[in-house]
Amino acid sequence: MKISYNWLKNYINLDLSVEKLSRILTDIGLEVEGIENFESVKGGLKGLVIGEIISKEKHPKADKLSLTKVKIGDKKLLNVVCGASNVESGQKIVFAGIGTTLYQNDKTLKIKKTKIRGEVSEGMICAEDEIGLGNSHEGIIILDNKAKVGTLAKDHFKIINDNIFEIGLTPNRIDAASHIGVARDLVAYFKQYKNIELFKPNVEKFSPKNKNKISIEIENQESCHRYSGLTISNLEVKESPEWLKNNLKSIGLKPINNVVDITNFVLHETGQPLHAFDFDKIIGKKVIVKNLKKDTKFKTLDELERNLSDEDLMICNSENGMCMAGVFGGIDSGVTEKTKNIFLESAYFNAVSVRKTAKRHQLKTDSSFRFERGMDPNNTIYPLKRAALLIKEMAGGEISEITDIYNKKIEKRKIKVSYKNISRLIGKTIEKNKIKNILNSLEIFILEENEENLILEVPTYRVDVTREADIIEEILRIYGYNNIEISTDVKSAISYAPKIDDKSLKNKVGDLMANMGFNEMMSNSLTKSFYFEELESYKKENTVKIVNPLSSDLNSLRQTLLFSGLETIKFNQNYKNFDLKLFEFGNSYSFDKENNFSKFIKNYFEKQNLSVFLSGKINSNSWQEKEKNTNFFHLKNYVCNIFQILKIDIEKLKLKEIKNDIFSYGLNFCLKKNSFVNFGLLTKKVCEKLDIETEVFYAEFEWDNLIKFSTNEVAFEEISKFPQVKRDLALLIDKNVSFENIKNLAKKTEKKFLKKLNLFDIYEGKNLEKDKKSYAISFILQDKNKTLNEKQIDKIMKKLIYVFEKNLDAKIR
Repeated sequence: MKISYNWLKNYINLDLSVEKLSRILTDIGLEVEGIENFESVKGGLKGLVIGEIISKEKHPKADKLSLTKVKIGDKKLLNVVCGASNVESGQKIVFAGIGTTLYQNDKTLKIKKTKIRGEVSEGMICAEDEIGLGNSHEGIIILDNKAKVGTLAKDHFKIINDNIFEIGLTPNRIDAASHIGVARDLVAYFKQYKNIELFKPNVEKFSPKNKNKISIEIENQESCHRYSGLTISNLEVKESPEWLKNNLKSIGLKPINNVVDITNFVLHETGQPLHAFDFDKIIGKKVIVKNLKKDTKFKTLDELERNLSDEDLMICNSENGMCMAGVFGGIDSGVTEKTKNIFLESAYFNAVSVRKTAKRHQLKTDSSFRFERGMDPNNTIYPLKRAALLIKEMAGGEISEITDIYNKKIEKRKIKVSYKNISRLIGKTIEKNKIKNILNSLEIFILEENEENLILEVPTYRVDVTREADIIEEILRIYGYNNIEISTDVKSAISYAPKIDDKSLKNKVGDLMANMGFNEMMSNSLTKSFYFEELESYKKENTVKIVNPLSSDLNSLRQTLLFSGLETIKFNQNYKNFDLKLFEFGNSYSFDKENNFSKFIKNYFEKQNLSVFLSGKINSNSWQEKEKNTNFFHLKNYVCNIFQILKIDIEKLKLKEIKNDIFSYGLNFCLKKNSFVNFGLLTKKVCEKLDIETEVFYAEFEWDNLIKFSTNEVAFEEISKFPQVKRDLALLIDKNVSFENIKNLAKKTEKKFLKKLNLFDIYEGKNLEKDKKSYAISFILQDKNKTLNEKQIDKIMKKLIYVFEKNLDAKIR
């Protein structure tokens, strides 16, 4: 937001350096992000002076050139070659001497001493377009004879020089989105040190004489709480005066005509958006605030035809729409040079309604910027009177009485504040009189008070002040954050508890993945709700919907990192990159109406995940080995490597097979109720959502659980002096029996000496029954204290065989 220093001085008596005022604004919460210099004429006419042509002669070698002698002071006369047809002796002119830089649009010209057709020229007699005073190049500027020779051109033409503050306005401080709003904050600050007042332009001369009243009807009172308007007849639309154009130019606005310029001026003066309609184009002389039917065509001022939503609030006449309320005007009702009568609007629209309309149609205007953050419902009349008086002054005309529809008045908010909480939150006890002075200077008035509490009335323009903490923040803002001393006392117990560093672990895993040939992705948490349609694993009703999405492609928060990765895979495949190894750290979100996350954030859940994707070839074709497609076991190897670097013992985890609408087949590592990872081959149903035809292997880790079970400890164990013993068994088992079933049963049966199991062969088919398969398994046995003898080994193996036969109906082959 741009604030002009010169403009600001109209409302507060300031005589501070730009740098000091910048520091004060930042201290009171209006952070100055930059300061620009503004000149009403580019270059500020520096180096230009008022001169007089003493003599003129024809150039001996050019018919269209003249030799002139120019006086610019007490110095000697200067020789100037001039090509203008209107140059004559005795004229007062604007002169650019040697070394002067002229600015013409984006071009610059530095004046040098030169020879033109053999004659010396020591400067330049200027036309208005050459120095930025106009667009004409028909001849030189001829001044009034009263112009004083030697006067600086910037003084003669009263060039405006200004400093523009670029303020990074936070969304809650819309009350300061105007020059009066900023001045009001500065007055509150300076009142703590001296007597100072806010000067607001007087509107007591508002005197209605025009009887052209217009009928106003509000159909949608939820979206329009208040609507005020008046008419001005017999005015003249023309160019604005210089002071008004310069004010608008200083903050980056382009002057259009006096009526439109005044509405823009009052907007940036008071913060209240206004809109002017051509009165003669209002059909039926009636204004109706309502919603139109869906897909109604409406042409806006930018000459684009838009399809309206039935949620867009419109300002209409008796037949059609004229303006998108609080957002943008229509091309058929705007003010032009032919306009003679206008209807001027000042309203209070619902912030959510305006924001949705602006985003729906991708429109960002000064008006929507303010309305969508919340305006003052009790400040529609003053800006209306102010604009009407300015229009009467600059365009003439007669003003009508104001029609004001305000069905349900919005009252000032009342808030209770305790002195105890003020001291507690600020961290310092401020004198009670000081607190009351600050509150009064902020126009937050005290209704009741006692030794402990204050009952306060908050003005309606402070839409962000809704609770006690907001009041305390306002007190601190004006008192000064820098005035709060930082205590050297430590008022908490210091204890050391070793903690897993989440960021460090992510870096460690990220380095591992990069070393294994993976590329890291970073994708948007916003995604399409379409992805979760017809899925049981991630139900559509569990999706966190965005209330006001930018587009249908970004209308919900992702429940999983799966589809973000698949979008990346599809993008790469479109560019013929099919061999992909990708990973991503990111958050996923869900909604469950049956469960509450906490008493503060009900039903919403957020968790951290790590996703891993494999697709295409695992290696390139070379003389050493042929290229191979990625498979499930490649993915499992990467999963195990991640567990290893996080120092999580896989042997202690439970392994379960999974098959659902996400995975055609896969595995899950878990421990009790804690799931660590699901990984496997994605189903065609999932891949088809993004038109991916190749196989994709996917793993999604529950990162929060990994952190919980990860450890920094490094355990050392002496290598046993006694040998391991290996025994193999071939088991004929049912097809529904998994290796995990065998492994768990074996470890439960022999806890002391069984160190490891390994499945080294699987056979199904010929010579086996239909529902049977054969597993060849190695059993590694070891006693750390002595060498196992044959008797012990046979006993262990017989015990294992007995258990397999009894519990799994296995047969030894």
